[in-house]
Amino acid sequence: MRTNLPVTQRNYPVPEGTTIVTRTDAKGRIVHANEAFVQISGFTREELIGQPHNLVRHPDMPSEAFRDMWATLKAGRPWTGLVKNRRKDGGHYWVRANANPLPDGGYHSVRTAPSAQDVPRRARRRLRPLRHCMRACGRGRRLPCTKVRWWVRVGVRPCSDE
Repeated sequence: MRTNLPVTQRNYPVPEGTTIVTRTDAKGRIVHANEAFVQISGFTREELIGQPHNLVRHPDMPSEAFRDMWATLKAGRPWTGLVKNRRKDGGHYWVRANANPLPDGGYHSVRTAPSAQDVPRRARRRLRPLRHCMRACGRGRRLPCTKVRWWVRVGVRPCSDE
């Protein structure tokens, strides 16, 4: 997975009522980005178009969340989850992401501001340590119930066997 640096841990709140829209080709390269995505990501449109969508991937996000997203999309099903994205300046923004496969093989993603309950302060602090737990789960071990409940609450499925 791509590691995007620098990271400042400054939160850039997505304004209420904002809809972020992108479309990618079958390889995940951005072919369309609306003005909201350009402004919130901090990149110029020219820097975004043609680049892999994981250009905005924040290193705190567990790779397992994206593995689940891609498996779901490749199976032809829509995916929804809470995502922490990285801005060009190293800050971050949280979104409720909804991604759908398109008939041409590409993908359409619509993101909105998450509710305050979606991103509680303690969840933000716990995201990094949970990356290890998600990896352990991927190796066939079970997660403690408290961690599974956290992931379910924020909309990410930690394990298929839970």
